[in-house]
Amino acid sequence: MTRDPRREELGEFLKARRAELSPAAAGLLEGGQLRRVSGLRREEVAMLAAISTDYYSRLEQGRVQASEPVLASLAQVFGLDDDQRAYLFELAGRQDEHQPRQRARQQVEPQLQHMLDDLAHTPAFVIGRYTDILAWNAMGAALITDFGKIPEDQRTFIRLLFTDPAMRELYADWEEVTRLAIAQLRMVSASDPGDERLAALVRELAARDAQFRQWWAEHDVAIRGTGVKHLRHPVVGDLTLTWNTLSCALDPDQHIIVWTAEPGTPSHDGLRLLASWIAEHSRSVSETSSHG
Repeated sequence: MTRDPRREELGEFLKARRAELSPAAAGLLEGGQLRRVSGLRREEVAMLAAISTDYYSRLEQGRVQASEPVLASLAQVFGLDDDQRAYLFELAGRQDEHQPRQRARQQVEPQLQHMLDDLAHTPAFVIGRYTDILAWNAMGAALITDFGKIPEDQRTFIRLLFTDPAMRELYADWEEVTRLAIAQLRMVSASDPGDERLAALVRELAARDAQFRQWWAEHDVAIRGTGVKHLRHPVVGDLTLTWNTLSCALDPDQHIIVWTAEPGTPSHDGLRLLASWIAEHSRSVSETSSHG
């Protein structure tokens, strides 16, 4: 029989949790008997989980596939925290139906924002799981839109593509950009089809726009990687920019999008002009405030 590394790891995980749990912590009376193991015996875990000792033994030996109810029962017996429970279900290749589907709103670490701010000539922003714009630098805001003026619950890139007329004007290849954003969102849905926030976003956009309904129904998928965008910027004119995606180590669902242009090209000069425009605008605002 072929050995399954995931089942073996699950067995080792169960053994480790069993060794950590004392009879007293599990609510069992020790009865004064000499114990040869530091934690619970296999038969005690099986009794608490309402399964047979033989079945539990085979789980620890990596010989059987655990069902969702058994995994949930074992998680309760061992008092697993959210991370441990998720790991248990992941090893078993099972979906934990009792875990909340609504994910917490993603947050950007301060050091990541500092890194963005240090990119004085490079537009960059952080996009989240649902295409939320989580952070940006001055060049990113000047290139695309002033994200700070958009309410946080509406600051979603794919929503802006459909609802903000300025975005349609900005992207010379708006349809291509939008279809790609939908394909990337569709890829996210594959990892968790029951995600309630994602479902709500899809319902909202489908009710709002016939093009979204059509393109979403096509089931195209794509990952965030790299590409070229053509922009018609109201301040610096036409730009052809390459975008690249970097993943955040602390949250792989946060992607840092960085825009660059080949040195010596009009687009590279355009980004330098945009940086100068930002600096001049900041000085004007500062002077106005100081004289106010």
